[in-house]
Amino acid sequence: MAVRIDRELCNGCGKLDEPLCVRICPGDLLYKNTDGKAAIRDTRDCWDCAACIKECPKQAIEMYLPAQIGGRGSTLKARKSRDKIIWMLKRADGVEEIIEIEAHRIV
Repeated sequence: MAVRIDRELCNGCGKLDEPLCVRICPGDLLYKNTDGKAAIRDTRDCWDCAACIKECPKQAIEMYLPAQIGGRGSTLKARKSRDKIIWMLKRADGVEEIIEIEAHRIV
């Protein structure tokens, strides 16, 4: 799988010193580029954990899924709300599917 950052959608999390995706990446693969937007060092090193995808408030990060999961060319994005994560799967044939998962918080 490969993670892609949409340079048009990414705003580097605005006025934050460090974008949220950079903070959350357990592999320390993301960084703030000279243009102030998030970038990935090498997609081959990505663990496919999807933490950055869930954290991005602009939905600028998507994961390309392998043929075994969604078919070549399928992508996965996420939007996080207070009580759930909404996954948006776009299949290679253009069909879109929305999957909502309740978010559990540890108190």
